[in-house]
Amino acid sequence: MTTPVLTGTHARPEPARRIGVLGVPTSAGSHNPGQDKAPGAWRSAGLLSRLEASGIDVRDFGDLPVRRHRPSRRSADGVRDLERVVDVVRQVSDAVHDVHEAGFTPLVLGGDCTITLGALAGLARTRNVGLVYFDGDADLNRADHSNSGVLDTMGMTHLLGGGVPELSTSGPRHPLLQDDQVALVGFDPAELDTAQWATLAARHLHATPAPAVRRDPAGAADAALRHVETNADAVLVHFDVDVIDSGAFPLANFPHFAGLDLDEAATCLSRFCNGQAFAGLVVTEVNPDHDPDGDLLPALLDVTCSALAGLPR
Repeated sequence: MTTPVLTGTHARPEPARRIGVLGVPTSAGSHNPGQDKAPGAWRSAGLLSRLEASGIDVRDFGDLPVRRHRPSRRSADGVRDLERVVDVVRQVSDAVHDVHEAGFTPLVLGGDCTITLGALAGLARTRNVGLVYFDGDADLNRADHSNSGVLDTMGMTHLLGGGVPELSTSGPRHPLLQDDQVALVGFDPAELDTAQWATLAARHLHATPAPAVRRDPAGAADAALRHVETNADAVLVHFDVDVIDSGAFPLANFPHFAGLDLDEAATCLSRFCNGQAFAGLVVTEVNPDHDPDGDLLPALLDVTCSALAGLPR
């Protein structure tokens, strides 16, 4: 499964991509439980063997401790279960740093969206890393504008240096991302309230909502990737499966009915994972309880493994 690379008159095999798989079974930062079961479900569906069959050098770095959602009151900061979410983010940062230092590109299986804070923080210890945020939401919510106080809705706010200090300052730099180091791709524009639109506009964030992605998935993905690569030396990809329309593919924890179809999402993911600066993939919001017949996760597994293996779409 290797591709010959010509050097003079001789050919040598291209080194296999090295992927380090890390499970983060948490729903502590979410609206409800379910995503905490996702890493185990990915493994049971045959993720590791499928990656190996695709010609990828795989190492399993295991799973972090389970952090299951629990009902909680808002803290004085206006958010829920902050202490446990901060603990998860720190553990993810350490684990992703270890994966990278071992010479592997991290594939982080969540879990709710707050884990991307940890993944980016881990890579940022040694790399100037940017982010493609491929998600059905922009996650620019703030505690003072939130009805729920759920941290899952505030990931981008914290990545850009706002929100609760315990999270926004959890990495090796503050903010974790400069405004020009992120591209938001695939979000439903109807999900953003006035405050989120105002933030997006004021910060001049690179943003391609779902309707624009549907017109040209490959072009939209390439433009987003070029933007981040221009301003960062490495690119982490955040893939929240709620970017896919829940009417046809209801695997995500939180439903979105104006999302991409599976093929459109696959085209984007393939482009993101095969950029020159690709540094890791975080997959979030898979809820195995939404897949009673067991056919949705294998379809997503096929899309994810094909993207990581560089197979054409």
